[in-house]
Parts: sequence; structure tokens; C-alpha cells
Amino acid sequence: MLVPASVKADEGMWFLMFIERLNHRDMQKMGLQLTAEEIYSINNHSLKDAIVQFNGGCTAELISKDGLVLTNHHCGYDAIAELSTADKNHLKNGFWAGSRKEEIKPSSLFVRFFVRMDDCSKRILGVVNDKMTEAEREKAINAEIAKIEKENNEGGKYVVSVRPFFQGNEYYYFVYQDYKDVRLVGTPPESLGKFGGDTDNWEWPRHTADFSMFRIYGDANGNPAEYSENNVPLKPKHYLPVNLGGVKENDYAMILGYPGRTNRWMPAGGIEQNVKFAYPAWVEGAKVGMDNMKKYMNQSDALNLIYASKFASTANYWKNRQGMIDALSKFGTAKTKAAQEAKFNAWANKPENKAKYGDVVATINNFYKLTNEKSRHDNYMNQLFRTTAYGAVGRTIGKQLETYAKADPAKRAQMAPAILEMADEMFKELHIPAEKDLLAAQLKLYSTKSVGYAIAPMVEKIGKENNGDFSKYVNAAFDLSILTSKERIKAFLDLPSEALLASDPLYVLSNDMLTHFASKSDAIAKAQNDYGAAFRKLVEGLRESKIGSIKYPDANSTLRLTYGKVRSLPADKRNDAKVNNYTTLSGQVKKYKKGDAEFDLPARVLEMNQNKDFGRYADKDGTLHVNFLTDNDITGGNSGSPVLNGKGELIGLAFDGNIEAMAGDVIFDKNLQRTINVDIRYVLWVIENFSGAKHIVDEMTLVK
Repeated sequence: MLVPASVKADEGMWFLMFIERLNHRDMQKMGLQLTAEEIYSINNHSLKDAIVQFNGGCTAELISKDGLVLTNHHCGYDAIAELSTADKNHLKNGFWAGSRKEEIKPSSLFVRFFVRMDDCSKRILGVVNDKMTEAEREKAINAEIAKIEKENNEGGKYVVSVRPFFQGNEYYYFVYQDYKDVRLVGTPPESLGKFGGDTDNWEWPRHTADFSMFRIYGDANGNPAEYSENNVPLKPKHYLPVNLGGVKENDYAMILGYPGRTNRWMPAGGIEQNVKFAYPAWVEGAKVGMDNMKKYMNQSDALNLIYASKFASTANYWKNRQGMIDALSKFGTAKTKAAQEAKFNAWANKPENKAKYGDVVATINNFYKLTNEKSRHDNYMNQLFRTTAYGAVGRTIGKQLETYAKADPAKRAQMAPAILEMADEMFKELHIPAEKDLLAAQLKLYSTKSVGYAIAPMVEKIGKENNGDFSKYVNAAFDLSILTSKERIKAFLDLPSEALLASDPLYVLSNDMLTHFASKSDAIAKAQNDYGAAFRKLVEGLRESKIGSIKYPDANSTLRLTYGKVRSLPADKRNDAKVNNYTTLSGQVKKYKKGDAEFDLPARVLEMNQNKDFGRYADKDGTLHVNFLTDNDITGGNSGSPVLNGKGELIGLAFDGNIEAMAGDVIFDKNLQRTINVDIRYVLWVIENFSGAKHIVDEMTLVK
């Protein structure tokens, strides 16, 4: 893993434990003033102790001695929506707790602290050999992983995760500690927190207050604890000071966070499959789901709240996947990868390498050829499962009812409360008329567009019998199903019947689709097994031969550090800023459209901009900076990550990337890749000046 001097400093998502050996000198040259020990230490507090994974999918950071946590608005969106009602719509109107007692606990929200990590490659790879099938290999590795997890969790105190890197050529284990009492402290109104909506998503220039705030609570000794009024705010080992000095071009910028997934080792065939088969189906299925949700969301605030979170998530990936198609096609990424693989294949078939690597590229290409149409099919079906509540109901509450019906009376008595609670949560997040339309529309799309791979037998039968129109069948199925109301589910619990459930039309349909989705032919199963071994050898061979230039492992939701600089894009007439590396409040106001769902603004913002009421958060140029650009290497999961200066002080909050570099998950482009961040001064202005919640700012350590 030694890094040559030619590697660009702004590319890479790096393990913290290797910073001193691999990156520290480069980081110092760019402006870092911290030691490697101050970034990552096992025995002393360090920057890592201020960074948490937020609810399993985003990043957040501690910014006060009393457990105050900052993350993106879109990361807190689900919790904020859950805590909102039509009468107290915190999502729409914003919310700031006036005291600790006013902070609100969502039903389920957690943060995860990173404690330490270590290399366990030799141990894991010592239990496998080349004669094993991929299934046998996985079984042996999982058994060893279970031992490592048990050895390091200290009787359940910690969560231990062993993860593969470089496509299974290396393994590391990570020790975490989870806190589950996390409460909402504040959020700006949606008109600020989601300003620009889907139109501006992944675009620059941006003008959004994409942030929300929470607080971590523990017991009196600072340990994780279930929610209790007796819990107290956590006293973190480290929290981030907040710098009010602002940023300028070429300033050092460092981001720590939990990037979710990159695929920079992906073969050419995989890129081609995504561009031509998988992603187009994803985009089309997501759009059908969004259109049918929106019909109902526009009817009332109550219905909008029900689908707000699902719609936002669907819309985000809908635009992301279309951007990926466009960027990967425009830059010919598959051709670039194919050229590298051709070079590798020549090396692999030299006499000294042929036995191990000779058939690697052919095996990989065979797998993609066999699975192209299945990937299209699977993505249509995936969007059906993701956007409807009833597509996958067979593996959620339906499965629970099946287990309940088969259980003895004593076991049923134990299960019933949990099932009723599951039903309560389920029906908070759906509206039956909307679900009928969603399911009928997705079934029609799936049955008519997945033409190169056999569709689920029951879906095919219903489609043929109804000329491709699923509305009649779906309406009848909802009328007959026991899964469409809490009352029907409760009645089933009172009088359980395996036969009744086995004939339930929604349950049967869901199970038919789930079974089909999980099935594969013997040929595909063999190709998948061979592909797993071949891809692992491809990555190993690319590293061994030096044909592959990547020196860091793909992101996989483990804590990483990326470093770079504040860096502008070419001048853009849409941005009124003097340098195209930041945006201003006046630029936001210029986008204002009264009553528009995406570009409306509170009247107070318009007034404060008119009066230049920016207080201590104004830049030295007299404007209020809203968002800014850096060239850090991030991806999904980094949402909410802190942007830090060379002293480890908070200067911003990462929330997005630019659509021009949407191929960044597969191939890094140092000229195009940008991270879009909320300027921390704008965050504080929204809290203190706009919202009047100065007591929240007073908790923080501010540095001028």
C-alpha cells in the first residue's frame, strides 16, 4: 500500500490508521497543522472521537461538550418527518428546542462511534484456499469473522465489524460503540433545509441550509442507554471547535466520514451493464414511484408527511443514477477500463502468470454477458420493492404473521405485541389509495419493460389476463387482503389461520415476486461463483503488476479521511459570487419563487437579505456565504461529514457532489470532482439570526 509521489492528494478515501505512514507529509505540505496522533489515536482523544456514523447511512460530528451533533437536513429528514404532524409540522416550519426538556426523541435513531481498527488479513485468509468454491470460502470466512467479533466485543459492549477490502484480498476489523438515545434539537424550515429541491440536487451553484441538529444522551456515567428521562447529555472525548474565518481558494480542506460505496475497481463489463441495463431500469422505476407518490403528497400536508422521506430518497437516487449514465457515457469510462483490462490480460497470459490469472478477464466478461438482462429485470423489481409498501410485504409483516400462525398459543402471546407495534409503524407510513396506484403502476412497468429475462410467474399470468392493466387486480387484492389495515391484522391475531394467509392475494403475490427475485439458473449461479474468484484475482493482479494505479480500498461505510483544497469551478453566470467557489444569500434570493415547492423562501430571509442583516457571520466582503466548493473525494454516506481546516476546526458541512463528476464512484476525475458544502457561518446565521436560537450557538466553541 505504499503510495508513489505521483498520486494526487485530493484523490482517495484513506484509513485513519495509515495516515502517518501514507499521507501525513502530503497533508502537511497542503496546510495540515495536526499530527497523525491528533487525527487518530487509540489511547488519547483525537478527531475520530468527534465523528459518528448517523443512523447507519450518513455522517455527523459533535460540536459541543454536551453532545450536540450536526448533520445534514436530508440525513435527519426521516426523523424530522416522523416527529412532525399536520398541526406541528417541524419538517415544513422548522423547530428549535428552547431547552433540553423540549428536545424530541424519534422512535429509532442511533449514532455509532469508531473506537479502533486493526488488520486481520492473515488470519482471515489463512482459513481459505483456492480449491474452495465461493460459497465454501464465504462459510469459512464468516466462521472466523464470528470468532473475531466475539473476541473484541467485550461481552456486548461494542459492535465489531470485519470488512473485506480490495475485493477480499485484505480484511480489517472495526470496533464501534452505539448510542441509541438521540434527540432532535433543531432544524431549519424545509424551504431552507431543502431549498432547490430536486431541481438543484447534484447541481452547482447551490444555495441550501442542508443541516439539522441532534443531541446524544447516555446514562449518568456516559454509557449507552435506552431512552430515559434520567439520561444526560453525552460528554464526548472530543468535539470540534467552529471557525468563523471563512474560506478562500486553495485553503486546506479535510473531510472525515463514512462514505458508503465506491466501485473504482469495477471491470469494464460492470460499467457497461450499469449504463445500458441496470441504471436505466432504476431511473424509470424510480420515476414511476415518484410520480405516483407526488399525486397524493400534493393533496395535503398529512399525506405529504407520510411519503416525504421515501420520495426524497427515491428522487435523490433517481437523479444520481441518471447522472451516472450521462457521465459514464460521456467520458467513455467503460472503454478506459477495457483498455486497462486488455493490458492486464496480456500480462496475465505471460507464462509465469497464466496459471493464476490467465482466464480472469474472460471469466468476468462471461458473467456480465450472462447477467445483463437479469440486472435490468432486478432493477425494475427493486424499485417496485423500494417504492411500494406491499411489493415486499411477504418478507416483512407477512412473514411475521406466517410464523405467528404456525406457533403454539404461548409463543403467539409473546409475539402479538411486537406484531401490533410493527403494524402501527407500517400504517403510519402508507396511504392505501396511494399504495394501490403505486403497486399497479410498478407491476405494469415491470411486466412490460423486463423483456429480456423471465418475469415472476404470477405477475406474467395477471398481466396476460388483464391486457397489462393491473389496476383491477390490485384493487380486488386490497379489498380481500388481511394486510391492508391494523384492524384486519388484529383480527387475524385473534383468529390465526395458515390457510387464510396462504390464500391472501397480496401475500401470495409478494412471495411469488420475492422467490423469483432470489432465484437464478444453474448457469448464472456457476458464473457468479467463478466471477467472485476472478474479480478478486483481477484486483490482486492489477496491484501486483502495477497496471492498476489505485492505492486505496473502495469505500464501504467505514471511517475514511479525504483531503484537498477549496477549489472553484470555471466562472458561471448563474453565480453572483466573485469567485465560483462559493455562493451568497443574495444569490439564493435571486432564485426565490413565491409559493414554489422548491424555491420559496421565508419572508424573513428576504427582509434580512435586503437589510444585509448578517451579524457576525458576514464574510469580510460584506456578503453572507451560503455554500462553497472543495475538491475532496467523497460519495454517498459522507453526507453530513465535517469539513475541517488545517487545525481541525469546523468550516463547513459536506452535503453533495456535482453532476459533472457523477462518474466519481467509478473513476476519479481531478479536474471535475467537487464536494458541495454548507458554509458553517451560514449554519450559525440560520440558527442564531434567522431562528433566534442563540442558546444553541452559545454551546459551541467559536474561533475567529
